[in-house]
Amino acid sequence: IQGFSDTPELHISLFVLFLGIYLIILLGNLIIFLVISCNPHLHTPMYIFLLNLSLIDISFSSNILPNLLHILLTQQNNISFLGCMTQMYVFVALAGSEYLLLTAMAYDRYVAICDPLHYIARMSRKHCAGLITAAFTVGFGESVGLIVLISKLSYCASRLINHFFCDVTPLLKLSCSSTFSVELLIYIEGTLLGFSSFLLTLASYIFIISAILKIQSSEGRQKAFSTCASHLTSVITFYGTLMGMYMRPTTSYSVKRDKYFSLLYIALGPVLNPFIYTLKNREFLSSINKVRQRYFAFLF
Repeated sequence: IQGFSDTPELHISLFVLFLGIYLIILLGNLIIFLVISCNPHLHTPMYIFLLNLSLIDISFSSNILPNLLHILLTQQNNISFLGCMTQMYVFVALAGSEYLLLTAMAYDRYVAICDPLHYIARMSRKHCAGLITAAFTVGFGESVGLIVLISKLSYCASRLINHFFCDVTPLLKLSCSSTFSVELLIYIEGTLLGFSSFLLTLASYIFIISAILKIQSSEGRQKAFSTCASHLTSVITFYGTLMGMYMRPTTSYSVKRDKYFSLLYIALGPVLNPFIYTLKNREFLSSINKVRQRYFAFLF
């Protein structure tokens, strides 16, 4: 893995930067996970979805950043073929799972705002667990075919992956065999999974915004919009960076530009999500204070 070997003078600075980013991701998402887990009042669909989103963000960054930190610190950049395929599989699977989880969260907000009288029935624990299970099952299942096809390609051009992790496009660049089947599968799965999820999310928000505009009082409109503003921000961040990277031909791939741009979809969402979902959430902040008070009461 080449990493950032073209800028060796920046390795220490990059190590400090990525270590800080990784610690922020771990701390922020672990706080969300622990607070929701410890407070029964937060065991509602919206917060259960958020808990699982935090788990994905922790796993997503932990799949890539620790190895990158090791490369920057030790300059030991070797990775086995199996290790490379495993890292790529986990990356693709988690990205697919997050697509579907964000879609489920959009549906949850749609029901809460557009059909509040049937919210308890339509978003029961059973239905909520089913949506989460489906998101992870499809995400990890649909990635198998892609990884199998990539693992069977011939790699005779070079052993050096011009990236800081085993990503799909840099590996396809190294193949000396036809990558048509892989690219076709990427577009098929991207359309079926990514684009369909995007359309479902978009449709949900069209109905949500329409319902909000029909609310008479400005205070009511603001309260209704605030319940879905965090999720909408998270959706824009995730879809904007990930679809911009992969829903295009490999001929338009620029090594240097995309190497740095890919940092956005790996770090931006996991870093921002804890702040997006918690800073203006009074219920969550109140729960943090309760957990903190219990902790200090236990110690003293």
